[in-house]
Parts: sequence; structure tokens; C-alpha cells
Amino acid sequence: MNSPDIQLSRKLTNQLLHLAQLSPDIEVCGLVSSQNGVPCHCYPVANVADQPAQRFLLDAAGQIAALKAMRERGEELFAIYHSHPTAPAIPSSTDLELAAYPDALYLIISLNTKGVLEMRGFHIIEQVAQEIPLTLSED
Repeated sequence: MNSPDIQLSRKLTNQLLHLAQLSPDIEVCGLVSSQNGVPCHCYPVANVADQPAQRFLLDAAGQIAALKAMRERGEELFAIYHSHPTAPAIPSSTDLELAAYPDALYLIISLNTKGVLEMRGFHIIEQVAQEIPLTLSED
């Protein structure tokens, strides 16, 4: 994932944004897989955080099941996504602290905008976030 930008298909992008809209009062979360470096599937995972409106914690069993399904399909972990119901699409201090997958992209969807949803991508390594530009593809 050293490319200057990440291409996400319109279908996958719409799916992620739709999931965030379905639960506007909590942070939705999950995994995105890729095949041959191309993001392809979304795996929603339950948020089991003690304060799901302010943070996310992937359900361990759900995360394991999603990773197993990826392996069975010949996919790899590409990204971890979550939404921010009332905050911008930038990593919070908690997001930076708990980021445990330096090779994964972190996608953050903000519902804190008027009429337009925002999604931004970051690599987070040792609590430092670097934004990775996202582009929409028609695939």
C-alpha cells in the first residue's frame, strides 16, 4: 500500500457510507478486504465498546470470523473502518492509541457534515497518522 492514493470502488464506498447512515448514533466498524491489492469486500463487525457513541471496539469473535472468511475467499485485510457520528473524519487520540495494524488502512467516515458524508483514509504507525488520498473508481 505504498501507492500515492487508494482507489475504492463506488459500490464499496456506497456500502460503507450506507452502513454509517444506518446507525447514526454509534460508531459502526468493520474490516475491508482486498484481492491483489484491490479493495473488494466489506465485513461489518459489531461495536462492543463501552461507549459506542464515542469509540469503537471490534467484537473479537466477529473480527475472527471476518478474517477467516477473507482467508477462505483468498482475500487479505486491507482496511479497518469506523464512523464518527459527531466528529470529523480524522483519527481521535483514542484511535491513534489503539491502532494495532500498521499495514492496514484506517478508513474514517464522518456523519458530522451537513448533507455530505465524508470518508478519509489514514495509515497509523506508532500513534502517528498519515492521510492517504482516496479516489473513487467505477469498478
